[in-house]
Amino acid sequence: MKLEPRRTEAFMRDPGRTRAVLLYGDDVGLIRDRAVRLVRTVAGASDDPFRVVELERDGLGAIPAEMAALSLTGGRRVVRVRDVGMRPSGPCRRRWPDPGSTAGARGARAGDPVEAEALIDKLADAVSIGCYPAEGRALEQSIREVLSALRVEVEEDALAWLTGQLGADRAVTVSEVEKLALFVGPGGRVDIAAARECVGDLAGLSLEDALFAATAGEVAAADRALELALAEGAAPVQVVRAGLGHVQRLQRARATMADGVSVGDATRAMRPPLFFRRQPAFSQALSLWPLAALEWAALRFWDAERACKQTGSPAETIARNAVAGVAQRAAAARRR
Repeated sequence: MKLEPRRTEAFMRDPGRTRAVLLYGDDVGLIRDRAVRLVRTVAGASDDPFRVVELERDGLGAIPAEMAALSLTGGRRVVRVRDVGMRPSGPCRRRWPDPGSTAGARGARAGDPVEAEALIDKLADAVSIGCYPAEGRALEQSIREVLSALRVEVEEDALAWLTGQLGADRAVTVSEVEKLALFVGPGGRVDIAAARECVGDLAGLSLEDALFAATAGEVAAADRALELALAEGAAPVQVVRAGLGHVQRLQRARATMADGVSVGDATRAMRPPLFFRRQPAFSQALSLWPLAALEWAALRFWDAERACKQTGSPAETIARNAVAGVAQRAAAARRR
């Protein structure tokens, strides 16, 4: 079932007898944070070798066997699967009986990017949780809570400025706010000058920001954001997979435009919905990339993923070149 946002925190504290949780959405930092919290809630620790097993995308076929395995030390086990791209429907169907023939998982075609979500939402003992960037009052409250926990106050104008700079990725937001708290010290007060001096222009950038900038033809911004994402631990394979997923979203939106839908309407109709700060870049990309060009971009990222997996390959260089090539082609389209 799909969990309502207002019930998320209660579920994070006590997931009950839920058998599977799908975390999805635009905020990679929030997904990572919630995944770790759930693992600790169920298994007691995130690194218990007897109760926690982690699978990468290439290991999806092991999901049924791992879910059926018993812990040597007792208690519930956790099977954590990373970077699945919302496509683990085959292994999940083998683990669970068919949830029914109505619209949803059964009718989804193989490789559909929402296939896993559709399957999870049909199951009584599984939950899907959307993880999207905080904005407005929710973001203000999040910033206040982090600062308050560190015994730091914040002035209203500084809070308003921070809200406009942060929010695209929870992990980056928390890191920047903690850095700001360290800057003013315990018992201190954040004013607008301190906020501007401490929180840099890259505060809200993430891997997805790099990809949105690349397809919009913003070469320098894409390079800076990718540099930050790699510094924060993004793997080269993760970069090219995310690039392919981003291009596929553009392909779906561009296909609707063939039926006469405008760029703006195609952007607003995206599901899951786009974070409002990214909508202009997405619309810009739609105006720059016809379907034939998007096929080229998708193939570029697909080839890059295969190259990254080869033994001894310069994976980071391959990932950088893939993103840079897309950004440069979009920039050339902007100049025409």
